[in-house]
Amino acid sequence: MQADYQSTGTGSSQNSEQLLYWLRDRLGQQGPRFGCGIAQCGACTVLLDGTPSRSCVQQMHTVPDQSEIRTLDGLADGGEPHPLQRAFVALQAAQCGFCVNGMVMGSLGWLEARIAAGNRAVPTKEEVEDFLSGASADNTRNYLCRCGTHTRIVGAIRSAAKEMVR
Repeated sequence: MQADYQSTGTGSSQNSEQLLYWLRDRLGQQGPRFGCGIAQCGACTVLLDGTPSRSCVQQMHTVPDQSEIRTLDGLADGGEPHPLQRAFVALQAAQCGFCVNGMVMGSLGWLEARIAAGNRAVPTKEEVEDFLSGASADNTRNYLCRCGTHTRIVGAIRSAAKEMVR
């Protein structure tokens, strides 16, 4: 998958702008959202060189030059939605939709890391729940949904994983 953006010249120690605002205000990205502002909810999650990152607290001077930054806005490949996007729509895994960015981008980074490590098993319901709650060994950050679509979110992640591991 192509990178959404490559950072250039952002490593300046003078640039304390948050990555979230750089993406939204300068590049027009609407996927990453401001939720809590303290890296607790996940609404602002982007993939920074493949790793889920909370863009609300990531200052631009800490983003290495030429880093790959992937956002929800750029997941569609040639107009074809990503398996996670399709699964979230098919299973109606969003009510208000505010958490969707974090749920999709965080789980994308998690699933891709599992696959890259050779784990091609579809995660169990419990593994997905542990990932989302920050209780898994490979993720210590939680992802919050306050609307009550948590069971559909878990189902969407598992459904997409089935397609991604083929």
